[in-house]
Amino acid sequence: MEEEINTEPSQDDLYEHYKFTADPGQEIIRIDKFLCDRLPNFSRNKIQVAAKNGNLVVNDTKVKQNYKVKPGDVVALVLPYPVREFELIPENIPLDIIHEDDSLLVVNKNAGMVVHPGHGNHSGTLVNALIYHFDQLPELPSDFAGRPGLVHRIDKNTTGLLVIAKTEMALTNLAKQFFDKTTERKYIALVWGDVEEGGTIKGKVGRSKKNRKVMAVYKDDEEGKHAVTHYKILERFGYVTLVQCVLETGRTHQIRVHFKSIGHPLFNDPEYGGDKILKGIKTSKYQKFILNNFNLLQGQALHAKSLGFVHPLSGKKISFDSELPEFFESVIKRFREYCKK
Repeated sequence: MEEEINTEPSQDDLYEHYKFTADPGQEIIRIDKFLCDRLPNFSRNKIQVAAKNGNLVVNDTKVKQNYKVKPGDVVALVLPYPVREFELIPENIPLDIIHEDDSLLVVNKNAGMVVHPGHGNHSGTLVNALIYHFDQLPELPSDFAGRPGLVHRIDKNTTGLLVIAKTEMALTNLAKQFFDKTTERKYIALVWGDVEEGGTIKGKVGRSKKNRKVMAVYKDDEEGKHAVTHYKILERFGYVTLVQCVLETGRTHQIRVHFKSIGHPLFNDPEYGGDKILKGIKTSKYQKFILNNFNLLQGQALHAKSLGFVHPLSGKKISFDSELPEFFESVIKRFREYCKK
């Protein structure tokens, strides 16, 4: 059983959302002073950066750092979650960098790599590799102290694209885009069963009450957080189906638990029952074929294929795409050949 779900921040934990309502007797003061009085660990500079990126909202309207708070105002602030206090050690681990500029970089994460250090995963993580990479750069903005800015994550054995901020401005700006669900993310997954048609899966996602290491889908009147996954069929192989998923929300294990909830666990997903032979014929030849495919994968068959967002500095929309890992492609080709036979 993987442990990374408890050792790095979940997707839902990557943002802090503060909300304050000014008292009826509140004196009229600048919003940065208003917030500093209530958030003693925050500097005015950090709040001003948030305001410049549209993360500062009063009565559902974005405001600047010189806004004067009045009695009854509802003040909201969205910021990236602070990096957890583990010693971050640089490690010379190869990175597949798709894009890099002064504000951010986009990496294509390998299977088996945990994103962030945690209990049981102090080394060998993406963050360890990024810190080493940052140390090799000729210059790094002084406001960031060489710590990679995580605004989203993917599971240990999920491959694909991640964007990492290199400056405080980029981190705050990207965090707001992910919080507002304006980014574009497409995943490719191989799931058990012959999925009837494309559609949308809606179901609140939260920690399982039976096993805290995995997630569960809850009804609207129960616990969990709102989650929406859109999907379409790419290719059918009879006993398994290749699908494309577009995330409207980004909950921990969202695609994995959503597809399990509709009876189509991801192929070779150990946490959600996909690492067993769930469909097909009961012959030794077929069972060997499936087990060989399991062995080719390093976990669930899931890849974060494309990523799009507005660049924090230029304000222009940029998009990135990645190829499926070789082992994932190999499994798909094997199913194509099996279907022909």
